[in-house]
Amino acid sequence: MKPVDLRSDTVTQPTLAMRAAMLTAPLGDDVFGDDPSVNALQQRIAALLGKEAALFVPTGTQSNLVAIMGHCGRGDEYIVGQTAHTYRWEAGGAAVLGSVQPQPLEHQADGTLALRDIEAAIKPDDAHFARSRLLTLENTLGGKVLGVAYLADATALARHRGLATHLDGARLFNAAVALGGDPYARAREIAQHFDSVSVCFSKGLGAPVGSALVGSAEFIRGAHRWRKMLGGGMRQSGVLAAAALHALDHHVGRLADDHALAQRLAAGLAGLPGLAVEPPQTNIVFADLQGARAAGLIEHLKARGVLATGAFYGRGSRLRFVTHLDVDAAGIDRAIAAVRDHLNA
Repeated sequence: MKPVDLRSDTVTQPTLAMRAAMLTAPLGDDVFGDDPSVNALQQRIAALLGKEAALFVPTGTQSNLVAIMGHCGRGDEYIVGQTAHTYRWEAGGAAVLGSVQPQPLEHQADGTLALRDIEAAIKPDDAHFARSRLLTLENTLGGKVLGVAYLADATALARHRGLATHLDGARLFNAAVALGGDPYARAREIAQHFDSVSVCFSKGLGAPVGSALVGSAEFIRGAHRWRKMLGGGMRQSGVLAAAALHALDHHVGRLADDHALAQRLAAGLAGLPGLAVEPPQTNIVFADLQGARAAGLIEHLKARGVLATGAFYGRGSRLRFVTHLDVDAAGIDRAIAAVRDHLNA
């Protein structure tokens, strides 16, 4: 039986319709700027998010790094959350490759950075300190949605103190769908508060590769140079851009299905002995398991054809399950049954 892969929404396979779009995409050489599919994607995502321009890049990690290097110079710093992807999960690229110092802050329970903490972290103009230049936020963060009112307040504070703002919107459309209403309008509403936004097409949107960085025309011109320097210039990349365009047309609204499956999973796991389930807001379910059975759960699930991620610590384990377009209700029920069998054995 095909495994139920809940490790991440990055494991999605291109649908048949997406593959057809890739097969028939008009192509050129994007390094020369003449790939029509890439140009169409860049124009589409920039307009959708209310920005002047966009740049198609291979990965979200590169998109965030290009953004940080575009906003900051050597000896500058960016303010970021302790568990934000740009700080914790991107190999320290901003510091190693950009000579930009991170200033990490603790997240609040809802995923936000407290405004008072942001204010306190901004350095005075003094030769002893790195220069505070950028505030970076992430939406969603671990599946949690940062509300528009908070984003407005945090970015207004940054602008007042002379900082630029960047949003890691790897799952921007998950946040937009969760907020309700027209998801495209919601995504634009979120993006309007930031100088630059990174959007990933290879997570919940289901494309095989690619992210986009959006911002002003001047900022994206500079980002293009950074992309080249970091090895992100691709040639007939329209075959990938076509998948992203298909995803924007067909896979945004269906993210609500992933959110519903996450709710189904959380409800099915609730009340199991030793398992504390965090109510999901989007497509990511976290569960903490205590006791002697914690260490063997991931292996048990794998043996039952269910893949998940987890970190074992002491006598406990934190599990993460991510729903996506290649998971259905039957697969979620298989995952619930596998967990139940392990904990009730």
